[in-house]
Amino acid sequence: MAEPVDLSRLLPDARAFLEALSQNNTRAWFNAHKARYDSQLKRPGERLLADMAPWIEAETGEAPRTKLFRPHRDVRFSEDKTPYHTHLHLLWSLPDGRGWFFGLAPDYATAGMGIMSFDRRQVEAWRAAVDGAPGEALAEMLDASDWRVDPPALKRVPPPYPADHPREHLLRYKGFVAWQDDLDAALQEDPRRALERAFDRLSPLARWLAQMI
Repeated sequence: MAEPVDLSRLLPDARAFLEALSQNNTRAWFNAHKARYDSQLKRPGERLLADMAPWIEAETGEAPRTKLFRPHRDVRFSEDKTPYHTHLHLLWSLPDGRGWFFGLAPDYATAGMGIMSFDRRQVEAWRAAVDGAPGEALAEMLDASDWRVDPPALKRVPPPYPADHPREHLLRYKGFVAWQDDLDAALQEDPRRALERAFDRLSPLARWLAQMI
């Protein structure tokens, strides 16, 4: 019988494994330590996915799909042939494209919320919202937050919007995710509670996207 999962060990155990993997990124090493990966990353990750799904369902009214990303890298078209990712990534997603994310690596611990890649309809809805009053509300929300947001995908403002649009920066996104970083101390204390707090702080964005996209 498998031992019970102790989520309080997730941060130190996962980081120790990922640090070692970064120094020994080979199939031989990973296969020799597969049981350690299963007990210290995979099973805790699956437990955290299951524990947080009811919280997201309570917030949104929908049960999310959950995903533990595989450690294996797709090296077919990459110059970097190291076979494994040196991070643990989790995803809770809804049919409308909204997702809640958790990432843990030797040098970061972060939680995110948003839509990684808009479909065509969502691109149009995003730009229409950003162009109007909802975009003003989003800009104010971002200014008042401590979220980290990745740079936009487009270098130029898409037509028919002018280059000097007051929210030109937002118009250049083709997907939008905000992140709460530096979760190390909170994860050390209680990983589930740490994610609940991080996701709660990102809830205004979740609600905005639900209404606009």
